Amino acid sequence: MPGFPLIAPAQLAVVGLGALGLPMAINLREAGYRLHVHTRSRIAESDPSLQAGASSAAAVCCASPAAAAGGCQALLLCVSDDAAVEAVLWGEHGAGFALAPGSLVIDCSTIAPATAEAMAKRLEERNVHYIDAPVTGGTEGAKAGTLTVLCGGEAMALEQARPLLEVIGGSIHHFGPVGSGQQVKAVNQVLVAGSYAAVAEAIALGQHLQLPMHQVVTALQHGAAGSWALQHRSAAMLADHYPLGFKLALHHKDLKIALDAAKEQQLELPITQRVLEQESELMQQGLGNADVSALRRCYPADPH
Repeated sequence: MPGFPLIAPAQLAVVGLGALGLPMAINLREAGYRLHVHTRSRIAESDPSLQAGASSAAAVCCASPAAAAGGCQALLLCVSDDAAVEAVLWGEHGAGFALAPGSLVIDCSTIAPATAEAMAKRLEERNVHYIDAPVTGGTEGAKAGTLTVLCGGEAMALEQARPLLEVIGGSIHHFGPVGSGQQVKAVNQVLVAGSYAAVAEAIALGQHLQLPMHQVVTALQHGAAGSWALQHRSAAMLADHYPLGFKLALHHKDLKIALDAAKEQQLELPITQRVLEQESELMQQGLGNADVSALRRCYPADPH
């Protein structure tokens, strides 16, 4: 069974220091957790916010996932896809081989539910517990520590992880066994697809009508048309500039997971399918690393 709650100064491994993983790690360090960190490029391990303060509080940079996991009570993962999760846990120098019995893996990556179930089963053979805990809320939420965390796994394991999750998340939700958090994340990404595409279409129409679009957005964002995408990404679409909040290529990967889940249920998702196709077109144009709000590029620019 899981051990004691993961309260600071517990020793944690954090693998994956990307747009979400790095601010999550910074928040954990600032909350008093002792971190072992590893990321594929190794660059973000030296981020000043991870290394600030007394040397005893600085994050320890590790050469591999296994080196990071050794001696830690928990491993927090935030990597790009199914293959990356499997490589971190079971590849050469994988963390799964170094985790102590009774420890916990908290996987904040977005992956297929079946992959989460397979990872949990393999870790269970080593008496290591696994929670799938994908997050939503963008880089803004990661930096502010207000992400929404969508969890699947044993209730007791979640309670062990809760103090840690409360550092990175503003709300934590448990939906059932391993894989259910990923299922909810698939639903979330379908909603993201529709809302971003709707904002892109609305802004294209308003600009072609030569409306004062900043005023239009202000007027509409608190009414029935309001959404997170309208509030947080309309400015990027109006400026035709797409600084990273969440990579379009990663959202494209997530939509494939959602469409696979729908196919298993013999369900068609035409809006999601269309957004997937639009994202494919944008990726071919070299916009895979841009924010999802680059969907605005799928509509003609203001001709005036």
